[in-house]
Amino acid sequence: MSRMLYSATMSLDGFIAGPGGDMSWLTPYLGPDPAVDGLIGEIGALLIGNRSLRGDDPHRGDPDKEGKAFGGGWEGPQFVLTHRTPDEPVPGVTFVNDLDEAVKASKEAAGGRYVNIIGADVARQCIGAGVLDEVFVCVAPVMLGDGVRLFDEPGGSTVRLERVALSETPHATALRLRVVR
Repeated sequence: MSRMLYSATMSLDGFIAGPGGDMSWLTPYLGPDPAVDGLIGEIGALLIGNRSLRGDDPHRGDPDKEGKAFGGGWEGPQFVLTHRTPDEPVPGVTFVNDLDEAVKASKEAAGGRYVNIIGADVARQCIGAGVLDEVFVCVAPVMLGDGVRLFDEPGGSTVRLERVALSETPHATALRLRVVR
């Protein structure tokens, strides 16, 4: 059965995007990483937020990587959770306006592999619905001071996690965590 995994790279102070969704901060930290490469090989489908799909790209300006999942390192079915479906279809992307429907469809498409969640708001919704199974986060050696947090829920709720793996490269420290239920 497919499991739901939220992955992101964040700054040491907890931001996955800078102010206004800026992702250019990430570019210097996109070096080779065996943990990330291993994760990419485990992904069967993506569940993405609309802002992430249409947002800034840390690979901007690189025609071989820009606009591609994991900079072109992954291909497969993509599901975008949104209430604003575009007028024109996007090849390889299915737009869904209901979280339960998006989770079900992405799990079916993943074929027993992980559904990788991209986007803080979608991850927050999955946490709230109790469907998130794991978190994979790379901590980059930088502090942004402002932007989009990895997990932000004013008034908050505690999500207990258990470390599954830890690895390091010169670019980041990768943590793989399981949601404790």
